[in-house]
Amino acid sequence: MPQITVDYSDALDEVFDRRGFALALHPLTAKIIGTTVEACKTRFRRVEEIVIADGEPQHAVLHTEFGILAGRTPEVKAELSEAVVALAREHTVAAAPGLTVHISVDVTDLSPAYRKHVGP
Repeated sequence: MPQITVDYSDALDEVFDRRGFALALHPLTAKIIGTTVEACKTRFRRVEEIVIADGEPQHAVLHTEFGILAGRTPEVKAELSEAVVALAREHTVAAAPGLTVHISVDVTDLSPAYRKHVGP
């Protein structure tokens, strides 16, 4: 925990430093929700086709989803969302001239049935 998934438009493929984003995202997340960096894991999914607004190609999407253990207040979840939007802007907007990047974040509680195992 947390389980982090980032969906991004293929238009960002060459300019979005995914590893750099994750390495900045993990300590930010740990600080805000009170977990460890070691517990953070992020997977990236490149989306080959997204239609935004009028369908013009100058639009791109970067959407981050968090699954976290229950117990965080709505205020903590909002703080995480706002911080991640700012971080995503730092990692995409300047690197993607000519693109309008639609950045969004969703933070939800994991199911009570969530389990994990680390190790052999």
